[in-house]
Amino acid sequence: MMRNTLWGRHVAVTRPVGQADSLCEAIAARGGIPVRFPVLAIGAVDGARLDDIATRLDQFDLAFFVSPNAVQHALTPILARRAWPQRVVVATVGKGSERALAAFGFRSVVAPRSGFDSESVLALPEFRPEAVRGRRIVIFRGDGGRDLLGETLRAYGADVEYVSCYRRFQPDQDPAPLLDLARRGALDAITLTSSEGVAKLVAIVGAEGLRLLCPVPIFAPHPRIAAHARAAGFVCVVETGPGDEGLIGALESHFQRPRLNSPA
Repeated sequence: MMRNTLWGRHVAVTRPVGQADSLCEAIAARGGIPVRFPVLAIGAVDGARLDDIATRLDQFDLAFFVSPNAVQHALTPILARRAWPQRVVVATVGKGSERALAAFGFRSVVAPRSGFDSESVLALPEFRPEAVRGRRIVIFRGDGGRDLLGETLRAYGADVEYVSCYRRFQPDQDPAPLLDLARRGALDAITLTSSEGVAKLVAIVGAEGLRLLCPVPIFAPHPRIAAHARAAGFVCVVETGPGDEGLIGALESHFQRPRLNSPA
């Protein structure tokens, strides 16, 4: 039976619209109050590049998807045009991306069992120098992002091609409700799940808003995100395990002392 480990806690979830449901549901299932505050929005890009890749897909040996967004925004138009070539290996990182690929019917996916960054991918046998040398690899991602994976694979002798299949931008977000919670001392935690999200949050709330939010504990599922949060001025940054499970576990540990009158 689920215990009310987050009873009455207001937890801001900053993921984009459409990607926050699972975390919000997990918070609510533990008695918490999820506060949806997306700091990033996801949009489509010109489909010409994807059309071109779809016609040349058989030329690649491996396709890597950097995120669930990349899976959704790349495979939806590609599979509308053609079947996926059996010879092209599919790889990704993160449980969310694996689930997104499974929704499209991909059951055999190369992905690290632990860790969810480029370093974890590069540690896999399938991405070692001897495995990728001379191979053609396409990386589906959003506009921008880290180049570590592609640059390293090129240094190993692979032929790497990037495809931007979605764009990230700052939504038109009113910070007043979030800041009002903080002003009243009722905002208990903020989850930040990308380094870019840290910068967008700071931009949305402004200098005055940041002063209100700085004392609020930040929960970040990667050292790089945590470092960005500290650099932005947040004074309590908790580095968590990956995914929803890591965030929820860290929130429960942080708030392990129940509030008065909270049910067991």
